[in-house]
Amino acid sequence: MSFLNYIYHQKMNNNQEKDLVSAGLTAAIGAGIITSYAVSQGQNPLVATGITVFSALLAVIIHQADLI
Repeated sequence: MSFLNYIYHQKMNNNQEKDLVSAGLTAAIGAGIITSYAVSQGQNPLVATGITVFSALLAVIIHQADLI
């Protein structure tokens, strides 16, 4: 029974660790794809970069707060 408890606690502890770099990169890539399309349609590249940075920052904050 102690082995199962060990496995359970290891799994629970791994889920609680936050990898901010991964969350930020994933959000930036996702937002970058969408804003790349917006730039191709005529949006200002600085505005698109600002949107990408803002959404990546917001995703990291949400991930850190465990809202998702």
